[in-house]
Amino acid sequence: MKIGPAFASEIRIDAEAGKEERQRMIHVVAIVTAKPGMREAILREFRANVPNVLAEAGCIEYGPAVDAVGAGAIQTAFGPDTFVVIEKWESLEALKAHGAAPHMAAYAAKTRDMIAVRAIHVLAPA
Repeated sequence: MKIGPAFASEIRIDAEAGKEERQRMIHVVAIVTAKPGMREAILREFRANVPNVLAEAGCIEYGPAVDAVGAGAIQTAFGPDTFVVIEKWESLEALKAHGAAPHMAAYAAKTRDMIAVRAIHVLAPA
């Protein structure tokens, strides 16, 4: 079977079973709101952990973002205490392994008391 380039990233060949299994890329948008004045401290810990996450099997993209300056009326700002984590994973299994990684437990322990609210949105391509 010939796989077109648009689907190559979504198909994984299971050599042992001889079957093709559709693996959908996973997108994650995590919205993290720090306790007042703590965003930069969390971001320091986050940035220190980024190389560990990028080295994980299945990680395509992982990084923080904050409100863009000067976006004007088109923007609904998150505010000075919030940042967004934008992630892409090859599969849901890779994301689950990420959540169980020791460096993620260490990051959580370091930042837990600085975070006011965290919302994680796990999405599949539409």
